[in-house]
Amino acid sequence: MTSSVKPRKLRLISKAVAMNASALMHNLPCDGTIEVVVREYKKPSSHEQRKLMWGIRLAEIAEQAWVDGKQFSKETWHEYLKELYLPEGFIEGETLDGYQKWVELPNGQRHMIGSTTRLTTKGQCIYMEKVEAYSVVELGVRFSADERMEA
Repeated sequence: MTSSVKPRKLRLISKAVAMNASALMHNLPCDGTIEVVVREYKKPSSHEQRKLMWGIRLAEIAEQAWVDGKQFSKETWHEYLKELYLPEGFIEGETLDGYQKWVELPNGQRHMIGSTTRLTTKGQCIYMEKVEAYSVVELGVRFSADERMEA
C-alpha cells in the first residue's frame, strides 16, 4: 500500500508556520509509511549573485580574455570555470544537499553534472573568488567595480 501524502517542505520562519507544521504532523498516519526530516535550512545562491556572475563577471571575462589568440563565449567560460572551481563533492555549508559534480558514464568516463545553482550563498562567494582570482592572475582580466554579495 502506498501513501497518498505529497512531499512538502516547510521553512520555519515564524511561530505561525511552526504551528502549521505541528498540525500537519498530528494529522499524518503513524504506521511507518511517512518519513519526517528536520534539518538546518541552507540558503541557495541568490539571484543577485547569479546576476553578478552571468551579467557582469562572465561577460567581462569573455570580452577581455584571450587564450592562444582566441576568445570564448561566456557560456564556454562558465563550463570551463565550473570544471576548475566547483567543489569536487558535497561540502557542508557550501553546497546544497544532494550536490554532485561528476557522474560515471557506462564507458567509465566522468561527465560533469555539477551546477552553480547547487551552491549556497557562501559556496557561491567562494566559487566567485576563485574565478575572479584566476581571471585576474592568469588571464589579465580587469573587473569593474566590486559588487560582491554578502554570504
